[in-house]
Amino acid sequence: MRGLSARILALSLGLVLATTLAAGLATVQFARASASTEQRAELVAQASLITLQSARLATPRFLQRVGTGLDGSVLTVTDATGTVVASTAPGRSALLTATESAAKQAAAGTDVSTSVQVGTRTELVEARPIDDGGAIVLSRPLRTLSGAAAALVGRILVVLAVALLVAAAAAVWLSRRIARPLTATARAARHLADGDRGVSVPEGAPGEVGDVADALRSLDLALSRSEGRQREFLLSVSHELRTPLTALRGYGEALADGLVESDRVREVGAVLVSETERVERFTADLLELARLEADDFSVDPTDVELGDIAAGAVQAWRARADSAGIELRLDGFGAPVEARADPRRVRQVLDGLIENAVRATPAGGSVVLVAVHGPGTAGVAVEDTGPGLSDEDLEDAFTRGLLRERYRETRAVGTGLGLSIATRLATRMGGRVHAEHARTPPGARFVLELPA
Repeated sequence: MRGLSARILALSLGLVLATTLAAGLATVQFARASASTEQRAELVAQASLITLQSARLATPRFLQRVGTGLDGSVLTVTDATGTVVASTAPGRSALLTATESAAKQAAAGTDVSTSVQVGTRTELVEARPIDDGGAIVLSRPLRTLSGAAAALVGRILVVLAVALLVAAAAAVWLSRRIARPLTATARAARHLADGDRGVSVPEGAPGEVGDVADALRSLDLALSRSEGRQREFLLSVSHELRTPLTALRGYGEALADGLVESDRVREVGAVLVSETERVERFTADLLELARLEADDFSVDPTDVELGDIAAGAVQAWRARADSAGIELRLDGFGAPVEARADPRRVRQVLDGLIENAVRATPAGGSVVLVAVHGPGTAGVAVEDTGPGLSDEDLEDAFTRGLLRERYRETRAVGTGLGLSIATRLATRMGGRVHAEHARTPPGARFVLELPA
């Protein structure tokens, strides 16, 4: 963040310096304009006073007396043709030439206020007509600044210099205040990327920097929770895999050592098949999840009639439901329920939901597949009469392995992957799966919604 700090400092100092220079130039220009206006006003006042005594202007004695009180101004008297009659500075021919035009305009009866350039010097000129048909021309070199104005400009420039120093110090402080929490936040982000959790993120940072720090803190917490759930899930899966593998190994060793009596071979074979199926189911679910995370997972949507798919699923699961003493039936499929989806994936979702429902429902209960219609959607709800789910369970139902970990000691549970697979499949088809309480508690209701 050193580069950012340096850029902030350079930008702040540049803005302050530019503002200070602009203020200084504006102050000087204002002072110069004020000085010019002040000098012009003095020259106008002198011209007005002299014009009142125009009858005596041509006498050398009068010019000499007046010239001593003009404070650097030059008085020139001309006749009606603009010819110089007398001047308090007869040797300044360049000045007299430069003011000749103003003298002629004044002799014609017009007051003249102008400026002329004499070499490198600017002269303020005031010309007035006099009673005898001539004119007086009063000129004065324009001083850039008067003494008072120069002192005022000096004081203003000192104030601007002090303000520049204060602003520079503030810019240094601001750049460090912004860059320091950003540096700490970047360091925390690198620790998160390296796999560290619970990293220290700066608090109380200003503005948007604080928002970034808060977002990083939330990300750290979310990653910690997600990885914790993932660890719990992996531990659960490893435990579930270890159980059937232990049985397989035990019975396999017993068979290899000839410890299984001939009349128990059929029983041992059935156990081996059952445990192998458990391992196969776990493996298939894990592979399905991995495939769902891949970008090339295939979904081929078409127009489907959900009633036909639901009837096929009920037919396939009826034998297992009957053996468990559970009623499995359809409800509300008298009219077609049409959707846009992949029929193979719809059946996969329904199989997973039915399996969960049959496992959770006690003997004597029922599992019902209900037709569902909504605005722009069509679907199937799988409703059971099992122990049901709490409000918290409804929120966590599709977090893989969470409900399994929560209820593994109190009720029959599956691999913990089925609902996660179902919701991902539905999302890939443009729909969703959500959990509800059964319409007639207790029980749970899982609804597959698809585009109509």
